[in-house]
Amino acid sequence: MLNYFDLRKGIQFLLDGQPHEVLEFQQIIKAQDATVIRTKVKNLITGKILDRTFHKGDSFEETESERTSVKFVYGNRGKFIFCYANDPSKRFELAEEKIGTGAKFLVPNMILEGVVYDEQVISVTLPIKVQLKVTEAAPGVKGNRAQAGTKAAVMETGATIQVPLFVEVGDTIEINTETGEYTKRL
Repeated sequence: MLNYFDLRKGIQFLLDGQPHEVLEFQQIIKAQDATVIRTKVKNLITGKILDRTFHKGDSFEETESERTSVKFVYGNRGKFIFCYANDPSKRFELAEEKIGTGAKFLVPNMILEGVVYDEQVISVTLPIKVQLKVTEAAPGVKGNRAQAGTKAAVMETGATIQVPLFVEVGDTIEINTETGEYTKRL
């Protein structure tokens, strides 16, 4: 049994009979020492993200979920096909809403971590950083500016992100999947 203060980032618990995962956690102290926890939680079955506030007396049940390795096979029209890493014949499908904004960084044969609940994979967790090849980028033009400039670049997955001016077509770069931002050139 979890109390309200155990709800940290990454913790999975049952809320309204469905499994949820804590994405963000903030402790707020109000008047007369009343502490509340403001969280952003993701429903692992529907993929919806909710803002919830929990109070001192709240308690929650932990989810009976397991983790397994899954492999991304392909994506088509907002649906993504995966298979179990140890058994490619067992395939399953997840909608883009369940994967989140990181779906645009999925590359075929990428190994991910899947969450199994009631003998069914309900969501996947992307690695924090991925390496992708730049397929399109405008030439970097230096000008008189006070700060380093950026330009738009298209990755091999079709995702468009802002990169520094020195990044060129064919470069492999590292991207943070949580923020969607450039990290470094490899």
